[in-house]
Amino acid sequence: MGSAAHQTFPGADSPKEEPLVKVGKEEWDRVKKRLRTELGEDVYSSWFAGVDLEDEQNGLIILSVSTRFLKSWIQSHYGELLMALWREECEQVRRIDLYVRGAVRPKPVQNKPQAQAANAAGKEGGFTRHQSSMSMGQDHDHLGGSPLDPRLTFDTFVIGQSNTLAHAAAKQVAMAQPGQPVSFNPLFLHASVGLGKTHLLQAIAWEAKKSNSTAKVLYLTAERFMYSFVQALKSQSALDFKDTLRDIDILLIDDLQFLQGKSIQQEFCHTLNSLIDGARQVVVAADRPPVELESLDERVRSRLAGGLVSELQPLEKELRRSILADRASQASRRDPNLAIPELVLDHVAGIIRSNGRDLDGAFNRLMAHNQLTGAPISIEMAEQALKDLIRSKEPRRIRIEDIQRVVSKHYNVSRSDLLSSRRTRTIVRPRQIAMYLAKMLTPRSLPEIGRRFGGRDHTTVLHAVRKIEELASSDNTLQQEIEMLKRNISD
Repeated sequence: MGSAAHQTFPGADSPKEEPLVKVGKEEWDRVKKRLRTELGEDVYSSWFAGVDLEDEQNGLIILSVSTRFLKSWIQSHYGELLMALWREECEQVRRIDLYVRGAVRPKPVQNKPQAQAANAAGKEGGFTRHQSSMSMGQDHDHLGGSPLDPRLTFDTFVIGQSNTLAHAAAKQVAMAQPGQPVSFNPLFLHASVGLGKTHLLQAIAWEAKKSNSTAKVLYLTAERFMYSFVQALKSQSALDFKDTLRDIDILLIDDLQFLQGKSIQQEFCHTLNSLIDGARQVVVAADRPPVELESLDERVRSRLAGGLVSELQPLEKELRRSILADRASQASRRDPNLAIPELVLDHVAGIIRSNGRDLDGAFNRLMAHNQLTGAPISIEMAEQALKDLIRSKEPRRIRIEDIQRVVSKHYNVSRSDLLSSRRTRTIVRPRQIAMYLAKMLTPRSLPEIGRRFGGRDHTTVLHAVRKIEELASSDNTLQQEIEMLKRNISD
């Protein structure tokens, strides 16, 4: 994408007939104040201090920055937040165009027909699309989908031991042709943040449309699903909304853990049943497996668990290294003079252990320091640039739910078993270990831990802690198991 290309951030629905409200410097000042409050002074100063408001017309906000790097960073990391803050100041804002000062400035929308055409092309679009992706993007937007990023394809997904099964299942779903039996329905992907769930869902959307241009493919976040449903109710078009959803060939729902509201969950359940019964493909992603989505109706959880449930595991070091090597290869193609030593990639892969987003952030930060200061990329520079990203020095806060999930998986029992009153040995020992780890790894009190384990008394938790301490003092195998569980929980 050349410097003259401009950014269209996620927008709202199609233009309405009411007159647009003029926005300008006062609104921009309030947006900047909110950005400073939400991001902190350091982050704001790094990325937004040099952003200027150039113009506004017909709901189009035109902002400018000094470098292509700033533009790219704001696009990829703060686009949705920026759009949301502008919409809070003036709901008629539909697009935000970002360009580099000194480059060719994008022309403002001049009249309503042009505004409608621009909005139709950019509606809900997260990034400037490649020409080959345009028809897919416009078709997807017409259906009311959430933003699709053309970079999130199978070609750019780096495969490793932790995500092989999820990738293979997603690829098979995307490549299925009309008339073929549906293999995994629904396909349910779950993982912590930044491990590739959204990448795989969007990759399915792009690949499925490429494989079958007539297929109706729709990617929605749970938040977008809820918004669309509420809007349909308000406009008395709920039947049309339902008919549209149930005519989709592949429905992809992201961040299902955020789906709230009894009526919305009921509608999702009806849609899910209708699509699956009609041999239409459903793919869902969430931050935990169906059984642990306790805010969802039990019927929804049961139906989701009836397909293929696949977890994307934390990124092993080899995969983190491969991801960084892939980013370095892309950067070197853009700038043949760029030198990124292999030892630096090894070092970053070793110290950034949390997720893929932090890896991308770390790599982008190295590029920023190199481009803005001219300093060569070295281990010393990496340590200075990434000091606030190194999680090993600042362990993340561990939740009791994390402990229960890891212990359940390790001992092949369900989380509901840990919380139940069952007293079989295969459940009692994992339950005691989970309580012990909750006491060791979290600041929670004994009564609070007891409540989180099925409403047990604090004396039960104390007994479990003392029991595991006693056993571990004389059982080296149990000691090693507990240490391994601690590492898995903290990863």
